[in-house]
Amino acid sequence: MSVAKKEYKRITVKSLVEMKSRGEKISMLTAYDYTMAKIVDGAGVDVILVGDSASNVMAGHETTLPITLDQMIYHASSVVRAIDRALVVVDLPFGTYQSDPKEALRSAIRIMKESGGHAVKLEGGKEIKDSIKRILNAGIPVMGHLGLTPQSIYKFGTYTVRAKEEQEAERLREDAKMLEKAGCFAIVLEKIPAALAKDVAESVSIPVIGIGAGDGVDGQVLVLHDMIGMTHEFNPRFLRRYMNLYEEMTSAIGQYVEDVKSQDFPNEKEQY
Repeated sequence: MSVAKKEYKRITVKSLVEMKSRGEKISMLTAYDYTMAKIVDGAGVDVILVGDSASNVMAGHETTLPITLDQMIYHASSVVRAIDRALVVVDLPFGTYQSDPKEALRSAIRIMKESGGHAVKLEGGKEIKDSIKRILNAGIPVMGHLGLTPQSIYKFGTYTVRAKEEQEAERLREDAKMLEKAGCFAIVLEKIPAALAKDVAESVSIPVIGIGAGDGVDGQVLVLHDMIGMTHEFNPRFLRRYMNLYEEMTSAIGQYVEDVKSQDFPNEKEQY
C-alpha cells in the first residue's frame, strides 16, 4: 500500500523519523563523486551514503578495509558539493573508531568539518557503544549498521547471511535497542533474514534501512553502481538492476573506437 509523500526541500535526520511514523519508505543509494551524486539527488533519493564501498567500486580493492579517512573525506566533499536535497551520510572507515572513542570523535569531526557531510555511519553493536556515545555527545548524528558488517569480513570469513541462528539474532535485537537508546537516528541492517529485520524495525522507533533484509523495514539502500548495472560480476539475490549500463557503455565506447579508426569522427559538423 502506497503512502502519500510529504515534499521536503531538504532531508534531515528529523525528516527520516517523520517518514517512518507516516509509513513512507526511505530511499537510499550510494554515491562517491560529484557527477553521480548530482544525478542521484536530482532523481529524488532521500539519503546518499558515501560508503566505504568506494574501496571496492572506485578503487578496485577486494574489501572495504583499505580505504582511508582522507580518501573518505575526498569522496564525501565531492558528493556534498553536488546535492540540494538529500541527507549525506558518510562511513567512518575501518580503523578510525573501533578501539578508541577519542579517535572515533576526531575522525567524525574531520568528516563533518572537511567534507560538509551531515552524519556518519559506524558498523557494530555494543563493542563500539562508547565511540558512538562520544560522537553523539559532540552533536554529530550517527547511523548504526548491524548484520553483515563488511569491515569485519576477516572475522566472519564470508559474506553469507547473518543472524540465522537464534543466539546471533537475539544479540542483533539487543544491539538495535542499544543503538536506539544511545541516540542513533537510524540503523542499516545488511543481509539478515527478512522476518528478523521486520521484527527489529517494529521494535524500535528510529528508521531501519535494509540491504538484503526484506520488505518489512522502513527503507532500502543499494550500491548505485550495482543498481544501474555498471558492475556485472556481483549478483546477490537482493540486487535489482534497473539498467544494464555495463553493456550500454561497452557498446558506446566500442562504437567511438570504431568511428575514430574509420575517420568517421569527427565529421564536418563536429569541428570548428
